[in-house]
Amino acid sequence: MLTTRAPAKINIALHVLGRRAEDGLHELESLVAFTGAGDVLSLEPGAGLALDIRGPTAQAAGGGPTNLVQRAAENLAARIPGLKLGRFCLQKSLPVAAGIGGGSSDAAAALRLLARSNGLPLDDPRILDAARATGSDVPVCLDPHARFMRGAGEDVGPRLLLPPLPAVLVNPGVAVETGPVFKRLGLALGERSGSPPHPPIRSGMDPDAFWSALSKGRNDLEDAACLVAPVIVDVLAVLRAAKGSRIARMSGSGATCFALFSTRRAASRAAAAIKSCHPGWWARPAMLR
Repeated sequence: MLTTRAPAKINIALHVLGRRAEDGLHELESLVAFTGAGDVLSLEPGAGLALDIRGPTAQAAGGGPTNLVQRAAENLAARIPGLKLGRFCLQKSLPVAAGIGGGSSDAAAALRLLARSNGLPLDDPRILDAARATGSDVPVCLDPHARFMRGAGEDVGPRLLLPPLPAVLVNPGVAVETGPVFKRLGLALGERSGSPPHPPIRSGMDPDAFWSALSKGRNDLEDAACLVAPVIVDVLAVLRAAKGSRIARMSGSGATCFALFSTRRAASRAAAAIKSCHPGWWARPAMLR
């Protein structure tokens, strides 16, 4: 039995630079980081392909051909004749349709396990091709470490060594589909948004310079997502008011939001306070890497 984690993906910044004329996809620039925990995926190698899903958000995740774990495995099998598959078991705990790449991270975890089971290097171009075919966020989740991703997810930058980033993640329990949020932006084919790119972020930056650059980032989907799910406004207000909060934004297309703190203790206290005041919300302290 092979096992790996499928951590949550957090868009620390997400800039929409325009919409491509050739395929209609939005061109993005995003600083991405990952939590230390998330879903857990196991694989028992063998003939055929099967998927069992358990855990608190298993029902929302759904199974069968719509699940990204199965889709990723099928996409890789289509590119590698004779690929050994097996039975996957997904322990699902991350919220679904939440802007933290849960399904994409699960799919990337499936590709990592299949690579290990079949003795394939993770940089095998067929694995990357299968990741791209499965979803735009899957390539950046293959090696879950902080980095920039650009384009429609196909341009994945090198790893970044960031300062410690204690965080609090909050999801109000509202699923937000990505399509309607992008539609709210109203960008025409070939149109540029005019938004500036993110200031440079480099490994080993001076902490003051890092936080200064980070403060100039943004999530260009926030306003549109707040129209789709107005509760996001409340979540952001709570996170920005939390003691010790330095930056609070939405991740992805929502509804999960996050705040960054200077210390783990401040993040843990903020998460506990938010859970106490909003018991219906999913709130977790995390370290981003």
